[in-house]
Amino acid sequence: MKDYDLQVFWLDYFDSGLSRSQGRRVPIHLATKAPSLEELQEAAVKLGYKPMPQPARWPQRPTRQSGYVQLPKKGAKGTMMMALAKSLAEVRSERRPQG
Repeated sequence: MKDYDLQVFWLDYFDSGLSRSQGRRVPIHLATKAPSLEELQEAAVKLGYKPMPQPARWPQRPTRQSGYVQLPKKGAKGTMMMALAKSLAEVRSERRPQG
């Protein structure tokens, strides 16, 4: 698959600890605190995608380990991002210990 057939979604897009100017792209009520690459990958799988995770460093913060997933284009990036954010919240709630 060619690169122009893929959308890139960085972990920082979904991190509630970041402001919009620092790279968060989803509303704060949909953001997740310090999401992991595994959680983002699992969220993409729940939505029916076959993600290609890549550990990397976000260019704005080269000292912080981050990563991204590449997904095939299926509509607008903003729409896909909101669906991923909701799925990521579900994945996080499933992983949280019940008690």
